[in-house]
Amino acid sequence: MDPEIVIAQTTSDDEEQAKTLARGAVESKLAAGVHIDAPITAFYRWQGKVEAAQEWRNSYMTSADRLPALEAWLHERHPYDVPQWVTLPVTGGSEAYLSWVVDETRPQ
Repeated sequence: MDPEIVIAQTTSDDEEQAKTLARGAVESKLAAGVHIDAPITAFYRWQGKVEAAQEWRNSYMTSADRLPALEAWLHERHPYDVPQWVTLPVTGGSEAYLSWVVDETRPQ
């Protein structure tokens, strides 16, 4: 598999927003698929205070060449001032699955 595959993650404090961001990314061919994890509890420091929130984590499966477009698209639509945005390299996997990710994220 030549193209690099990555998983990009963000969180949302609203389940419907998480679903909207997931569906939109797939419909736009910016991600082949998105997993939404069940509510998680997040602790973080924001504006000098420790906060706690219930969030949903979206994991976007995409190709590295589509990552900049996915990031720009997400930041335009995400309601947070500073949304989490981290990427994880995929170092292996099923050839069929990785090929599917590449095929599904090719621009139209």
